Amino acid sequence: MGRVYLYTVYERVWHWLQAACILGLLLTGIELHWPRAVPLFGFAWAITIHDILGFLLLGNAFLALFYHLTSGEIRQFLPEPRVFFTLAVRQAAYYLRGIFRREPHPCERGPVHKLNPLQKIAYLGILNLLLPLQMATGFLLWAAQRWPETFAFLGGLTALASIHALGAWLFAAFLIAHVYLTTTGQTPWSLLRAMIVGWDSSEIALLPSPPFRERGAGSEGENMPSPPTSLPG
Repeated sequence: MGRVYLYTVYERVWHWLQAACILGLLLTGIELHWPRAVPLFGFAWAITIHDILGFLLLGNAFLALFYHLTSGEIRQFLPEPRVFFTLAVRQAAYYLRGIFRREPHPCERGPVHKLNPLQKIAYLGILNLLLPLQMATGFLLWAAQRWPETFAFLGGLTALASIHALGAWLFAAFLIAHVYLTTTGQTPWSLLRAMIVGWDSSEIALLPSPPFRERGAGSEGENMPSPPTSLPG
């Protein structure tokens, strides 16, 4: 058992600020759709809070993009083409079967490789497709409150609002899966604790982080450590 510093202060602040924004946007969005059934803040306050959180999420996203590009951390989200398929199949099998049999995690993580192959694909889709789409449609819905005549001339907001609502439900589904997978570490709280304090003391995070290498690939790789990626969650 050892300790590995996985998450910097900024990564943790970014993660929790983004989580708070998304959760707040989901709650206020639900009230905006069903104000009588879910009277959480009051309709007027729900609009104001929703708008503020939306712009906060937008700013946080741009700061995160700047940080990941300038620090090189963007590589955390890029799959390794040579071994991606093999590791993705192993990780999927672990999620579907191995996790219930208490089998060891198929991938190990370290400071260089914090995400497993399936996480990388999921985050690439969320951060590069779903999040920008949600922010763009949200901004247009906000702008429609200021210039309603323009949007009425363009055909109204029905399609735009439907796309925004669909994106919100997709975020809600991801959030549920993310919270569940957070409990699948060495203990139910180990992965959550690592994202709070930055340090991980799990046995799966003890290896250094050389380039990905398929387990037992070739004679030179027979004694090499397994590819370091991350636990689910």
